[in-house]
Amino acid sequence: MNQELITQTREMFDQKANIKYSYTAQPGLTEEVVRKISEDKNEPEWMLQKRLKALEIFHKLPMPNWGPDLSKLDLNKIIYYANPESIKNANKWENLPLEIRNTFEKLGIPEAEKTHFAGAGAQIESLSVYHNLKKHWEEKGVIFSDMDEALQKYPDLVKPYFMTQCVSPGLHKFAALHGAVWSGGSFLYVPEGVKVDLPLQAYFRMNAEKMGQFEHTLMIIEKGAQAAYIEGCSSPIYNENGLHAGCVEIFVKESARFRYSSVENWSKNTYNLNTKRAIVDKNGIMEFVGSNVGSGVTMLYPCSVLRGENSRADHLAIAFAATGQHQDTGAKVYHLAPNTSSTIKSKSISIGSGITSYRGLVQIAKGAVGSKSSVTCDALLKDEHSKSNTFPYMKINEDKVDVAHEATVGKISADQIFYLMSRGLTQEQATQMIVSGFIEPIVKELPLEYAVEMNRLIQLEMAGCVG
Repeated sequence: MNQELITQTREMFDQKANIKYSYTAQPGLTEEVVRKISEDKNEPEWMLQKRLKALEIFHKLPMPNWGPDLSKLDLNKIIYYANPESIKNANKWENLPLEIRNTFEKLGIPEAEKTHFAGAGAQIESLSVYHNLKKHWEEKGVIFSDMDEALQKYPDLVKPYFMTQCVSPGLHKFAALHGAVWSGGSFLYVPEGVKVDLPLQAYFRMNAEKMGQFEHTLMIIEKGAQAAYIEGCSSPIYNENGLHAGCVEIFVKESARFRYSSVENWSKNTYNLNTKRAIVDKNGIMEFVGSNVGSGVTMLYPCSVLRGENSRADHLAIAFAATGQHQDTGAKVYHLAPNTSSTIKSKSISIGSGITSYRGLVQIAKGAVGSKSSVTCDALLKDEHSKSNTFPYMKINEDKVDVAHEATVGKISADQIFYLMSRGLTQEQATQMIVSGFIEPIVKELPLEYAVEMNRLIQLEMAGCVG
């Protein structure tokens, strides 16, 4: 691969934009910061009380003492709220300040929206700066807006779902933290029977040092409706740690279908501690497709709750860990009704001293007869220093079910490299070809432009790591 291309492409993600801020909170989490967020957004009293209750729960819950080491994450040094100066949420890119528009143009977001998406959103720090839905879908009753706007315009839709049924602040410490300081995010509502045939997109960008980003994504797919959504995430490299603790809540109603995809490329000084959950009703289908390339530490386990008979969940994921990274990812599926089914396919790549871990849960409730679940974990190791772990947990409370688990670990062999080099490839090109073939079953499920980005990101991470 051309070294000049590698350098240019890497800078696309790592370069900080020169953005001025109208308000930046002091580092550390206080009630004053929580009240400031709610006041600035002119939120209803019930949301302020929800935030304060979450803050109370946050202070009571301990830090996770399992999984990756979080001892270097100092929550008192994180900035929990910052707003770029003089920016209003726009529905035209040209209405944004030049510096912010340039940031997203470098990432290719406006151009992709024109041809590939039914709508798009963008967020910098704590503020959604752009949201737009094509008129065709507006006329069919589809709502796609940033979360702050949805709270103002559609409170009767938001209140019954927001951190009540799907993700509660008491789930874990970072869910509580999110409930206290959430800001921005995406809201999607697809009416009964409407099938959105192009995906919707959102891109979340952290720009400031020591920043925390806590976007909230709430999606309601009504009976018989269909839609797909994809998000990208990135941040520049700094010496100080950043934190991403977003939350995704998805409701797939009877006979509806929804696909949620993400390509997360946070910088290696970022802790990515995200929470994603879906509740699926009768005959509904939920699909999670995810890739994690960046961040120093990731703890992410998308969850599907199959509460309706004949509902289904498919989880596909790829994690990549280079030196200094620990990607602790997986999936959770709860089978609560008869004849539910789930498929979990996880692939991971470790190079240098990188660590990947699959951590998963499949639970089948008593009475969920006829349920089926298949879990497959494949790990690829680049060298003797890289590491892969698998921590599957299955709790089966019903006899009349079908459950399977398979895990494999392989190393890129010298014979494979030699064969490809004998066909004219360099050692680096040969290694990248093997890796591309390994991840192809996951990458092919992403929209084209994100599949290209995913392959490119892994090539960039592997550049110079051969030998």
